Amino acid sequence: MYTRRDLGKLALASLPVAALAKPSSKVRGVIMGAQSYSFRDRSLDDAIKAMKEIELSYVELWQGHVEPRGSRDDVRKWRMSVPMDEIKKIRARLDAAGINLYAFNYSFRDDFTDAEIERGFEFAQALGVKYLTASGTVTVAKRISPFAERAKVFVGMHNHSNIRPNEFARPEDFAEAMRGTSNYIGVNLDTGHFTAAGFDPVDYLAKHHDRIFVIHIKDRKKNQGSNVAFGLGDTPNREVLCMLRDKKWPIPAMIEYEYKGADTVAEVKKCYAWMKQAVK
Repeated sequence: MYTRRDLGKLALASLPVAALAKPSSKVRGVIMGAQSYSFRDRSLDDAIKAMKEIELSYVELWQGHVEPRGSRDDVRKWRMSVPMDEIKKIRARLDAAGINLYAFNYSFRDDFTDAEIERGFEFAQALGVKYLTASGTVTVAKRISPFAERAKVFVGMHNHSNIRPNEFARPEDFAEAMRGTSNYIGVNLDTGHFTAAGFDPVDYLAKHHDRIFVIHIKDRKKNQGSNVAFGLGDTPNREVLCMLRDKKWPIPAMIEYEYKGADTVAEVKKCYAWMKQAVK
């Protein structure tokens, strides 16, 4: 079975020649990009334009940039009926822009049918990614494990800061989700939420880097504090990024812009500049 490091190398090797000629946001060995949720105020095409302007060459694609808006039933019907050629066209648009699609966000929930779960892995394969990320529950992580193993697609479960049963916030929640499941179930570590919940993302990264597939970089204050501009909160993002640099771990560090700013593109540009400065 491929390890995460092997797959990271394969993902980089699979980039089209045209993309390799474009600016790269791999800085001192650290893969830097954005969760496209950062650009949730605009369409996917406009998000791609923004990433090109900022010169971000890696993206974790938010499902809201792929799926239509509508009721729960409408979205389910779309998932089960959309032709895979339409999904493949999304990858082609990103490739044409020189943006490496690293992961797709598809948040499995407890009300998903088995067919809807399976469809998420079909989307991953159509998009040509080996990683899904999901804001889900501990129980759903255990449920999707055999689907992930069959598809050979890794799923990183995303944490939030509110500590409540069956949700991801504490190291124990990740441990429970990965207990008794395949190695295809792992972590999408959100540094800001982890800090706000009272935990140390640096320590967690050091101990569990082999099961962390994607990192979300945001800055928050401790004790369920607010989202703030990078460098103004309590989140040790500089230490996280420098650990990725020094250990040469190929885990993407994706900007997830959530604090309030005047202009999305300008703020994400500031986030990226802060991250580059952090690893100098």
